[in-house]
Amino acid sequence: MRRRLRSLGGILLSLALTLLGLLLVTFVIGRIMPIDPVLKVVGERATQAQYDAAYQVMGLDKPIWQQFLRYMAEVLRGDFGRSISTGHAVAQDLLRVFPATLELAMLGTLIGVCVGVPLGVIAAARRGGWLDQIARVVALVGYSMPIFWLGLMGLLLFYGILGWVGGPGRQGIIHDGMVPTVTGLILVDSLMAGDWAAFRDAFSHIVLPASLLGYFSLAYISRMTRSFMLEQLSAEYVVTARVKGLSERRVIWTHAFRNILVPLITVIALSFGSLLEGSVLTEIVFSWPGIGQYITKALLAGDMNAVLGGTVVIGTCFVALNLLSDILYRLLDPRAR
Repeated sequence: MRRRLRSLGGILLSLALTLLGLLLVTFVIGRIMPIDPVLKVVGERATQAQYDAAYQVMGLDKPIWQQFLRYMAEVLRGDFGRSISTGHAVAQDLLRVFPATLELAMLGTLIGVCVGVPLGVIAAARRGGWLDQIARVVALVGYSMPIFWLGLMGLLLFYGILGWVGGPGRQGIIHDGMVPTVTGLILVDSLMAGDWAAFRDAFSHIVLPASLLGYFSLAYISRMTRSFMLEQLSAEYVVTARVKGLSERRVIWTHAFRNILVPLITVIALSFGSLLEGSVLTEIVFSWPGIGQYITKALLAGDMNAVLGGTVVIGTCFVALNLLSDILYRLLDPRAR
């Protein structure tokens, strides 16, 4: 019991220090950026008296450590300030745009796992064969091709020429805003509303960007799965299982694959996190109203409250995913308990 409490305390301490470091980094970025936050609020035509009043209200006249403590307290309350671009609270904007990115990343990760894991296992089991060569080429292309180029080519072919998918945006004009927002995930909300036409329309719009993200995800997942499986298939217990006469299928999927689940979970969690923060170009190409596009527009407009708020949210997601993978690691691997 004492060991478990000590382990839990270590996890919580590591989590707190990581979040503290994240807040410190975002705070420093906000202070060193060559953008005057006061001018962004009062405007360039404000008088000196108005500028000084806003300067004091924003707490910029306080010592830097007091500013950081105030910033940290506000973030912990979920207060990221007000967006200059939209005029709304940044937290309100993030609640509106984050589900779109989350839905896109979830589908991309699902595609990456469903295709990448079997592909990596088969490639390792048939090392040097033609399937292994295909898997390695797929992974190499996935790492090499710029995603914005693939997105433009995908839109040109599947939307412009073939007409198989919906165009840019999350929904067509006819269905936009017609589905009541419950979870923010348009596919789930349309199913809950029983609007099958809206569901088909939303699916036609998300399938191409999700497939592109899924391709980059499966390139990483298949490569790591293959590496993990090659290590396990060369282990002594696998040789022993084969000598005992177990079928190759049972040796691969029951014995070897079970032993790579723990590191594979970490790989999948990191892949999901990278899709959350790395979907900026995809969202721009497909006009996807997610957090990546929101941060990009805010950065171009010099809206640092929105930029830092989005950065904190994405960073917190990474920390939460690492914590979740660590918990699953301890649950699945008795040696880590």
